[in-house]
Amino acid sequence: MVAVVLLVALVVVLAASVTAATVGYASDLRGPAPTVAQSSGEFERYATGGGRYTDQIVRVTHLAGDPLRVADLELVVDASDACGKSGRLVNLPAEGDDLRPTEAYVRGDDVFDNAYDAVEGPIGTGDVDDDGTWSAGETAQFRLATSECPLDSGDRFTVRVVHTPTGAVLVEESVTAS
Repeated sequence: MVAVVLLVALVVVLAASVTAATVGYASDLRGPAPTVAQSSGEFERYATGGGRYTDQIVRVTHLAGDPLRVADLELVVDASDACGKSGRLVNLPAEGDDLRPTEAYVRGDDVFDNAYDAVEGPIGTGDVDDDGTWSAGETAQFRLATSECPLDSGDRFTVRVVHTPTGAVLVEESVTAS
């Protein structure tokens, strides 16, 4: 009889331990990634107006879908076919629209122009309407460095917006230099 009571007690303790461990893992599960139903990407080799900061501008527009928390995003540029390099913008939004210090915002190859106002829109903090959210209708803009990744007409590269908590690719735009 004592053996049966001890066996039942052991089973109860094991069941409680497994339940506690399962509940602990369940709390670590993340919800689903937000959805971007439609987006667009464009590249402007020489933007109108000319000047020092108008070369190789990349724009990605969130056209429809869920609002995105910018701090949960990375922008990945894969230009390995065009210039043999790829890099990521991390730790967004970039303070004051500048990617300096570079080590704070760039991983992989530094294909980005790190000069003044290198990023615009929801991925930076230099605009008056910055709220930390990238909503439908808003355009994120950054520049690729002509010295690190010069693009000729017809060169192709890919821009991905990655939701870091889930690893989901929310936007993938194949862009052709014009």
